Amino acid sequence: MGEFWPVPEVLAFLAGSWRVDRSVRDLASGDEGRFDGTTVFGPLEGGALLHRESGVFVWRGVARPAERTLRFLPGPAGAGTAEVRFADGRPFHDLDLTTGHWVADHPCAADLYRGEFTVRDADHWRTVWRVRGPAKELVLATDYARVG
Repeated sequence: MGEFWPVPEVLAFLAGSWRVDRSVRDLASGDEGRFDGTTVFGPLEGGALLHRESGVFVWRGVARPAERTLRFLPGPAGAGTAEVRFADGRPFHDLDLTTGHWVADHPCAADLYRGEFTVRDADHWRTVWRVRGPAKELVLATDYARVG
């Protein structure tokens, strides 16, 4: 097995529950934080998935509940691809895990979010988002482990 684990059907791979462990580093201030929680990819109409993440985010010693919702829609290039959208339907990024590795960009105002997706095996994958711009200089690294 190589460094990456190819995913022929991305939505089938993601479906279900995942344990989430995220580190957040502010490169400008040196602050570090953590998010621990779960992500559930549940079914939506048309073969899409609703991504619901919830847990606790600790930043500067303060723990707060945190959550987010995304929509993963079937991609135009086949089963290995998806279109990721925010909960309100705005585009976030595309996703192609057919090789087990993908890099996606998301411009947000003057900042650029660049996400690197790596699938390690059937039960583990990782994202690293690097955020650069006048408002932010962050690295968010997230490890996902299948539950059950």
